Amino acid sequence: GLPNPAHAPEPPLKPTIGAALRDLAAALSTLQAPSMIIGGIAVIARGVPRLTRDVDATVAGGVMELPALLDALRPHGVVPRIPDAVAFASAHQVVLLRHEPSGVDVGLSIAWLPFELDAIAASERLDIAGTRVAVARPEDLIIYKAVAFRPQDQQDIERLLVVHGAAIDLSRVRRVVSEFAAALDEPERMMRLEDIIRRTGAR
Repeated sequence: GLPNPAHAPEPPLKPTIGAALRDLAAALSTLQAPSMIIGGIAVIARGVPRLTRDVDATVAGGVMELPALLDALRPHGVVPRIPDAVAFASAHQVVLLRHEPSGVDVGLSIAWLPFELDAIAASERLDIAGTRVAVARPEDLIIYKAVAFRPQDQQDIERLLVVHGAAIDLSRVRRVVSEFAAALDEPERMMRLEDIIRRTGAR
C-alpha cells in the first residue's frame, strides 16, 4: 500500500526557499490583483512531504499591466530572470522571475481561465514556514497537476488524493480535467488520471 503522508513529519523548507516565499508573499500582498501559491510549495503546505527547488504562484490577469507587476515585485527582491520577461509573459502567460537575495527561481503564472480565477477565489490562507499566504485548495492543485501531468505531477496527484481524497469533489476534478484533455486532444490523459484515482481508492 501507499505510505500515508498525513502522518509523516513535514520536512523543513530550505532557508533559501523560505526566504523567497516570505518576500514573494510580501510582494503579492501589495498587488491589486488576487493571487495564491501553487506548485510544489502548495503541495507541501497541503501535507505532502516532497522536495522543491523553486516557488510557483499565480495572479489574476487583466487587473494590472505586466510592467506595473514587475515594478511591484522589484522592491521585494523578486526580479526577472530573462532579458525580456514582459514579452515572454505576454506570449506564454508566465513571468520568469528570481528571488535575488536567495537565488531561488520564482514562476508567476497569469490566470485568465475561469478554473484558475475560481481557484484563486477559493484559496485558503495557510502558514508555510512562518509565512501566511493564500494557497490553492487540494482539489484545485490536483487539477493544476493534471494539466501539467509530468511524472512529479502524477506523484503529487496520487499523494494529495491519499491525504485529502475524502474531501475532494472528484466529479468536479473529472469535469475540469476532461475539458483540458479535450482542448489538448489528449483523451488518454483522463484514462491515466482514472488509473491514479483507482490506485488511491478515492471515491
